[in-house]
Amino acid sequence: MTLTDSNLLAQRTLEQLQKVILGKEIQLKLALTCLLARGHLMIEDVPGVGKTTLAHALAATLGLEFARVQFTSDLLPSDVIGATIYERNAGTFRFHQGPIFTQLLLADEINRATPKTQSALLEAMEERQVSMDGQTHMLPEPFFVIATQNPVEQIGTFPLPESQLDRFLLTITLGYPDPRAERELLMGEDRRDLARHLPAVLHTEALQEAQDRVSRVHISAALVDYVQLLLKATRNHSEFQLGLSPRAALGLMSASRAWAWLSGRSSVRPEDIQAVFPALATHRLLLRSTGQPHRESVLALLASTPIP
Repeated sequence: MTLTDSNLLAQRTLEQLQKVILGKEIQLKLALTCLLARGHLMIEDVPGVGKTTLAHALAATLGLEFARVQFTSDLLPSDVIGATIYERNAGTFRFHQGPIFTQLLLADEINRATPKTQSALLEAMEERQVSMDGQTHMLPEPFFVIATQNPVEQIGTFPLPESQLDRFLLTITLGYPDPRAERELLMGEDRRDLARHLPAVLHTEALQEAQDRVSRVHISAALVDYVQLLLKATRNHSEFQLGLSPRAALGLMSASRAWAWLSGRSSVRPEDIQAVFPALATHRLLLRSTGQPHRESVLALLASTPIP
């Protein structure tokens, strides 16, 4: 498959997603960017704006095996990763896989679960494997986690620790639709039914090939300098508790490559880095004053950092 052919498939994927999630072109491109960069996606917003529908639409469009876990305060780690159970007839213990053994896992309302259950995802997201009773169980390839999160000020939420947040490559916010998109939503077909019946546009093999192509997109030494300037700015900024980690820096490189590839280019430009930086940095850069992310501060930092 040539670069043009695979890029056309990616564009068809975006076009199909836009039929389900209306008026959110940038957020959909960021979501696909995250998956092509082999990252995990956080969707943070109030209930009812299409977070779960987006996850269903992505799974159907990409032809991926899909599982959904509704996170609640009484959810146990074994409910997510599985458990080892003694089978009397066989006289042995056998590991029974949990819903995490899928290609696309929707962790719905992840911050309604306790920190113990949230941490059950850590190894899986980072290592793409699960360890249980001294045994290592590999997860399917590709493996993506899409988590939805309610605003932390809502009742019954447990804020995710920094170590968990850092596992998510990008965070997007859908927000309310504009009047034109909302009218089309009200007058049209039910979006949940539409998402369930979407045909697969980008199958598993093509998706993995696209991921390989993304990893080979060129980024110049001057743009690596730009990435390092951004990192330095976050680490020296008086408003933020902590700057961006090396893991975040590698993620910024990967996401920039994916954004450039989706734009039909084989090399990264400064605007590609700028396009993904807010979605990558906002959930990682917490204010000293409130302990919460603040997108406007991240945008101001990006605007004030010169391009070499």
